[in-house]
Amino acid sequence: MTITPDKAWRAGRFWWDSSRPGPVDPHPLGAVVFDLDALADVECGGHRLAFNAAFAAHGLGLTWSAARYRKLLALPDERQRVAAELRARGVCTECDVLLKVLVEQLCAAKARMLGDVMLGADLDARTGLVELVTDAFTAGVAVGVVGAGRRQWVQPLVRQLIGDGLVQTIVTADDLAPAAPLGAGFRLALAELGVRAHDALAFTGSGDGMRGAAAAGLPGVLVDPQTLGARADYDGLRVTDCRRLHTASWARGARSAAA
Repeated sequence: MTITPDKAWRAGRFWWDSSRPGPVDPHPLGAVVFDLDALADVECGGHRLAFNAAFAAHGLGLTWSAARYRKLLALPDERQRVAAELRARGVCTECDVLLKVLVEQLCAAKARMLGDVMLGADLDARTGLVELVTDAFTAGVAVGVVGAGRRQWVQPLVRQLIGDGLVQTIVTADDLAPAAPLGAGFRLALAELGVRAHDALAFTGSGDGMRGAAAAGLPGVLVDPQTLGARADYDGLRVTDCRRLHTASWARGARSAAA
């Protein structure tokens, strides 16, 4: 049967029709940026243990369980958490000045111990993380990590969790001003990667991380098995899924990407 020209055109069989370029993505995915909490459970698996060591060093009979520590995370500042625990245990309730001094001493001791505790805690990367990072690296999507801790332990911890050569930049507290504004770590990571905020996707492990990513202009994905509606881990997630989440977030005009 002879195909009429009209039918041939409708079938898309002309060479100039088949070679037409597809629609251009206005926000191509150029980078994925993780905060440290998105890599592993560094709060309960690291910070909590460092606080327990600080309590012991001061002769206090306090030990935070994982469940108790997660409840205290509702308080935004670690000093508030320590003060709340000391009050609940009847420590220094007679003098707010003494309570404040003890809180400062405990937090300072915890900060000194944190690096050794983190690197000795044998933290496990969240399920599927290494596979996702490897897939991003292979696909030419840049990978960055933002950590609120000191460089001396954040960089070794990232290598311990992910391996060498897959992460292009690691931003730590040592790279930022002491009173850096919200989102400064993400902004610096993007600058070092040479990627604009609207061409990147953030993975964070806490609400604070999501707010930091949003302040830097990045759509974010929350990864926290303790939070309803968040991703529990990265199992099965690949760069194609990241591109879909990234595109969907901008199509909605939102700053967060549903998992």
